[in-house]
Formats: sequence, structure tokens, C-alpha cells
Amino acid sequence: MTSAPEKTAVSSPDRIRAVQRRTLAVLSAAQIVGGVGVAVGLALSSVVVDRLSGSTVISGFAGTATVLGAALLALPTAKASGSGGRRAGLSLAYGAALTGCAISVLAITLGSWPLLLAGLVLVGGGSAGSLAARYAATDLSPRDRSARHLSLVVWAATIGSVAGPNLAKPADQIGMRLGMVQTAGPFAFAALAFALALAVVLFLLRPDPLTLARSQNGSQPAGPGRNRTIRTAWQVLRTTPTARRALVMIAVSHTAMVSVMSMTPVKLHHDGSNLDVIGLVISLHIAGMYVLSPVVGWLADKAGKVPVLLLGTVLLLASAALAGTAGHRVWQVTAALVLLGLGWSCGLVAGSALVTESVAFDRRPAVQGLSDLLMNVCGATGTVVAGAIVGVLGYPTLGLVVGVMVGAAGLWLALTRARSTPAA
Repeated sequence: MTSAPEKTAVSSPDRIRAVQRRTLAVLSAAQIVGGVGVAVGLALSSVVVDRLSGSTVISGFAGTATVLGAALLALPTAKASGSGGRRAGLSLAYGAALTGCAISVLAITLGSWPLLLAGLVLVGGGSAGSLAARYAATDLSPRDRSARHLSLVVWAATIGSVAGPNLAKPADQIGMRLGMVQTAGPFAFAALAFALALAVVLFLLRPDPLTLARSQNGSQPAGPGRNRTIRTAWQVLRTTPTARRALVMIAVSHTAMVSVMSMTPVKLHHDGSNLDVIGLVISLHIAGMYVLSPVVGWLADKAGKVPVLLLGTVLLLASAALAGTAGHRVWQVTAALVLLGLGWSCGLVAGSALVTESVAFDRRPAVQGLSDLLMNVCGATGTVVAGAIVGVLGYPTLGLVVGVMVGAAGLWLALTRARSTPAA
């Protein structure tokens, strides 16, 4: 429910700017601690499932489970935001991730990979919360700064996300000293991170940015019937080609990133790399995803969202080529994953800003929720296919398949943009 103070607290442009600065700070704090939990799961989940199941193909389902969880929680998060504000949506997402980490610790203790996959589905709530936070950053932002504000919140995840994989080994050692089985400690540590992110959102995200933005725009929360369906979002997309293009490119960028990233720890593990090397490679990949996101946001606001999306496809193509030809060269795999992160950043920041600015304010939560649902469903599908490809045909073939997919999407975007330019 929305409180009366939140409806009336903002009345002047100066006050709106002050609230927006506070909102960005609080969202950034949640991103930092939540990023630790997400990154620990990314670094270890496929390796742990591989060890418990003894199957490379099944290990691919670890990434699938997490991405699928983010997809399943995207709509509930958007619906909660649409009716109760951003605080309600983000709390739901981080609460689910906290529960998933607890289940994962139990699963590892019991040696049950099916239960671990079930826990990882809920751990995907951490990613759902991180994705939803970027949209929350735009609720009160001026149109010409939406990409920059969005990118600042994306960038804030850098600290936690880069540190997370490297904290896995110390957390594992501490966990074993406390009586936990091997690899259970990092997931317990991730649970603490998500608990802190939940507390930050619940107690500090006040006033709620979406509630205040609605009061300024004269719009109302979605009604029960409208909030139970995504029909509104589909109606908007049918009549908004710009939003359609943005959603497609977000989904393709995310699918490419998750597919390659999820199978790289398994490849490195089979090549003889230890947890320290795997953690470093994933940390550098995550740095590529987040460190330059403010630059990407600035470029998207200045040069345009579509040019930045096209730049992202070039970076993803280069990454696929390097990964597919890396062999046992760890440095080349690392370079490929850094470019993979940069390409993803271009797709996410520019695409998300383009979705936001091309959709009417009162329909944004529904379309934003659909965007996160589609990107994570595509990402989950990609990890399933990636696990099968690597298990049967090898890691180089995965690079080829991803390159073809990204190239086709980039060509489609360039052609549709050229056809629409005269009309625009």
C-alpha cells in the first residue's frame, strides 16, 4: 500500500532531484551486496552440479535453473511493483533468492543435485532483483538522462559481482571450519548477502520512486485484473516497433552472454584450472559487464540507443570468435569473456533505456516485466542448448552457434532501422 507521505513528499523539481539522488544511492547499495550473492552462484553452481551429478550435460542445467528462476520471478516482481511500488517488487525478488540459497546449502549437504537445481531456481531471484533495480532508477529520471541513471545502478553491481567469485574459496574454508560440507559455505555466504540487500530495500528505499513518479504524472497503480496478465505489455509491443527491437536485442545479448559464461567454468575445470583461476576469469567477465556501464549509458544518451546496440553486437561477435578458437589458452578465454561482458552491457543498458523511453509511463512496469521475462527465458533456453552443445560437440562449436545468432540479430536491427529512418 502507498502511504500518504509518499504521495505528497515531492512537489518541486529540486525536491524530485533530491529524491532521485537518494533513490540511486539506495539502489546502488542493494546492487553491491546483492551482486555478491549473484556472483557466488554464477561462479560455483555449474561446477558443484557437475561434481554431484558427474555429468557435463547436467552441469549446464545449473545456469539454466538460475536464469529460469529469474524469468519466473520477473513477472511477479513487475506485478508487485505495479501494485505496491518498487520496494514491494525488489523485496519479493531478494526474499526468493535468500530462500533459494538456504535450499542450496541443504542440497549440497545431502549431495542431491536435483534439490540443488530447485534451490538455484529461487536463487535466480537475485538476478531478477538486480534487473528490476535498473528500471527503478529511471522512474524519476529526466528523459535525456535515463540511460545514465540506469547505467549507474547497473555499475554499482560491479563491486559485489567482481568480489563475489573471489570470495567463494574463503567462504568455503570458513564454512568447512563451521562444520559445513565442501562448497556449502559460499551459498550460506550468498544468503547473508541477499538478506542484507533485502534489508536495504525494505528500510531505506523510502519514498518509493515509482509511487512518487505516479503522483507526479497523475497515473494510478495497476488494478487487480490488469496486474494479473501481461496482455497490456503485448498490446503495447504490437503498436511500438521501437520497443520490439529493444526487447529482441536485450534477449539476444543476454542469451549470448549467459550461454558462453555458464559453460566457461566447466571448460576451465576440465582443462585443469583450479577455483582461483575460474574465479579470476569470471570476475574479469563481470567487470566487463559492469565497470564501463556508465560510459555506455552516457554514449546511449548522446549518440543514440540503436548505435550502441549495434556496437554491442560487434563486441559479442568478437567474443564468440575468440572463445571458439581459444583451445586451452586461458588468456584468450579471459579476453573473450571480457568482450562478452562489454557486449552484454551495451545490449542491456541501451536496450532497457530504449524500452523505457518508448512506452507510456503507466504501462512501463508491465512492459519492463515482460522484457525481463523474455530475456531470461531466452537465456535459460540458451544454457540448456549450450550444455548439450559443449557436452556433445565441444566448446568451440558453442562459440560458432552464438556468433551466428548474434550476427543475424545485428543484421536484422540494422536493416529494420534503415527502413524506419525515413518515416521517422
